[in-house]
Amino acid sequence: MKLLLLLLAGLLCTMQVFADDLDEFNLDDLIEEDFDESAEELLRQFEQKNSNKDLERENEIAAQLAAEAIDQQNHILNPVVEIDPCEKMHCGAGRVCQVHGTEAKCVCIPECPEEPEARRHVCTNRNETWLSDCAVYRQRCLCATNAPGCLNPENSHVHIDYYGPCHEHKTCSEEDMKDFPRRMRDWLFNVMRDLAERDELTEHYMQMELEAETNMTRRWANAAVWKWCDLDGDTDRSVSRHELFPIRAPLVSLEQCIAPFLESCDSNKDHRITLIEWGACLELDETDLNERCDDIHRSTPQLLG
Repeated sequence: MKLLLLLLAGLLCTMQVFADDLDEFNLDDLIEEDFDESAEELLRQFEQKNSNKDLERENEIAAQLAAEAIDQQNHILNPVVEIDPCEKMHCGAGRVCQVHGTEAKCVCIPECPEEPEARRHVCTNRNETWLSDCAVYRQRCLCATNAPGCLNPENSHVHIDYYGPCHEHKTCSEEDMKDFPRRMRDWLFNVMRDLAERDELTEHYMQMELEAETNMTRRWANAAVWKWCDLDGDTDRSVSRHELFPIRAPLVSLEQCIAPFLESCDSNKDHRITLIEWGACLELDETDLNERCDDIHRSTPQLLG
């Protein structure tokens, strides 16, 4: 009987392999009153051994899944990102960034899209109509770098006067020019006030506008300083002719004196307008002009409108 019980234990341990053979046995007939404690202990040991193996396997699977989850989480939190050398490269109008090997370099725009519509045309300070602003900026770049395609070396300083085909300018009379600085001061203050009411000024300039509202001696000076700072896009403490475009373009077709007025601001003809020059052409006292620019980067420049 003991031998039969041992054989039964062996069959139970390998029941998955010999399942068909085990079906032929009736355990109720085999396990009778002669099933002693030693045989029961032997079966218990076999069961415990198989249970331990199953537990070890489950632990291995669980550890593997946990490791894979950690790897996936690390990949999400610390992804491998390829850095584009051109991502932080600012090339300016008329130029694009190109990568040569591992080095990023600004080059002139290879070509500009065709703009058949007249409303896309632009008029330059040379009273020449170009098909698009892109064409003007590209031409400036080509001439500034002495590249093939430059039509005239002087085009390195060409800039856009206004959008649309060139038209005949009205003559700015002496009387109009004499009164223009006053009208310009009032206009700058009204624009500054309008932007403040729409909450489109930085906190720094909001304070300047509030001061201008409550202190008449600061009204025109603060407006003049604000607009000069706003035009100084590269914060080099001077305004170039190119940086004057946002104030010149929308007015040139409405105000025949805006072009000669801005030309007069560049008193030393160096193509830059300092704050002192700006105040002088607006007929403001130099002592009222304090450089109070907000150096906080503005992602969207405030245009006159």
